[in-house]
Amino acid sequence: MLSEPRSTNWISDQAETAWSTTNQELDDLVDRGQLHRVDAGESTLYQPDYTRLLFDELRQLIEEHTREQLQAELTAIAEEIEDWQEAYGVETWEELEQSLADGTLSSTEIRERRDVIRDWQANEEDRRLIGHALELYSDVKAAREQMLDAAGRATN
Repeated sequence: MLSEPRSTNWISDQAETAWSTTNQELDDLVDRGQLHRVDAGESTLYQPDYTRLLFDELRQLIEEHTREQLQAELTAIAEEIEDWQEAYGVETWEELEQSLADGTLSSTEIRERRDVIRDWQANEEDRRLIGHALELYSDVKAAREQMLDAAGRATN
């Protein structure tokens, strides 16, 4: 995913596609609301619509999982974080990160802790997204039911 606005040339190089193909695809993505154009002087840059990406991810979580499955995932995340807290004697990934400077750790222990920090950060992001999905769960399901009811009435 793009983390900063990029030019057609850069995207074309990364995708290993012709500039004209990339430019057309970028225009299509802008037309569909998935990308934004950013004017940067004499060039045009493109970046994702991060708000849309967030809501698409929330919708996917809600549509593909039951409320109970999302709650179970929150429990699994909490258990994993609690295991790390106990194993390393810290409360947060930031505290674990500070321990990397401990001069007594081997390179293997440092790598292990870096992996845990990465996983801990990903768990916190997942927990945040799942929390939002649970907050919106009933509203999204109700909206979907309304849509299906309206479609059913239109076809009868």
